[in-house]
Amino acid sequence: MAGKFENIKELKKNSITVEFFFSECRDRFKFEKVTAPEINPDKLISEKDIHRPGLALAGYVKLFTYNRVQVFGNTEIRYLRQFDSKERKEILERIFSFDIPCIIVTNGNKIPEELIKIAEEKNVSVFKTPYPTTRLSYFISDFLDDQFTSQITIHGSFVDVYGVGLLFSGKSGIGKSEIALDLVERGHRLVTDDVVVVAKKGEGVLMGSGTALSKHIMEIRGLGIIDVKTIFGIRSIRYQKRVEVIVELEDWDKDKAYDRTGLDSSALNLLEVDVELIKLPIFPGKNITVIAEVIALNYLCKHYGYNAAEIFRKRLEDKINSKSKKNTSKSNNDRLERSTAYFEHDFE
Repeated sequence: MAGKFENIKELKKNSITVEFFFSECRDRFKFEKVTAPEINPDKLISEKDIHRPGLALAGYVKLFTYNRVQVFGNTEIRYLRQFDSKERKEILERIFSFDIPCIIVTNGNKIPEELIKIAEEKNVSVFKTPYPTTRLSYFISDFLDDQFTSQITIHGSFVDVYGVGLLFSGKSGIGKSEIALDLVERGHRLVTDDVVVVAKKGEGVLMGSGTALSKHIMEIRGLGIIDVKTIFGIRSIRYQKRVEVIVELEDWDKDKAYDRTGLDSSALNLLEVDVELIKLPIFPGKNITVIAEVIALNYLCKHYGYNAAEIFRKRLEDKINSKSKKNTSKSNNDRLERSTAYFEHDFE
């Protein structure tokens, strides 16, 4: 990272409790708790990956990743059903000799009584879901990956402008909140103001949101605290957005060279993901809101394959090359060509 982003502290969870996991996933994935005791508050999930214990059930436990969430699908349940109660109990006791965080049984399978009984004795929670194994594995992996991903906090304002996530940063008092408020008034949506929590989602994607405390509250100097959702309605907010452009606001410096063409685009590396960085000088009277909208629209144009700076560069190079090849008179070379060769008679 460069400049003011150098000292941002990266945070990452080492574990989550099974209790938290169940409370967050119960409604999302239709979890039903089938074991009697309360969820052990000391049970922790410390791995973002899940595990299907087929080999462990068959007796091979040397590579048994027991500290992961254990998923019992059709294969595991049908394997257990082929044994009588005594053999099934021996198999399960071998599994439960390890410190398993929890077990999820998929496809609405009927759970063997031995499994429930031993799980209750070991105080290991067993959850049941109607979701098929493949689908549930995807959802659970995505949830756990989100929980264990790296995240940082950035002081700034985050707004969805024409579907593009613009994160405004800059020194305190430079006007980030006022710009965000102006954009909301123009129909765009506020994600968060003051503190932006940025997390890495998958490969090459950064997602931003606010904190549980502030949500869509803004502080405007001279006015105080306002609730954007209450004032502007539900259309004015959103809870999360992909971070696509960082707009760093800075005071105008007449001695500093600023980008005039857009050809030398710069990027900021956050959590090992490159994000487009635009350093925007501001001074009284400059309409930053309109410029912010143009930044978003220009980003969309480039995203869909049209780069105005590159088009102009190519047009300029072609013109220079064509002139160098032509052997024309000096008067023709010096003449400024109009974009319209002939003014028609409408006079508008």
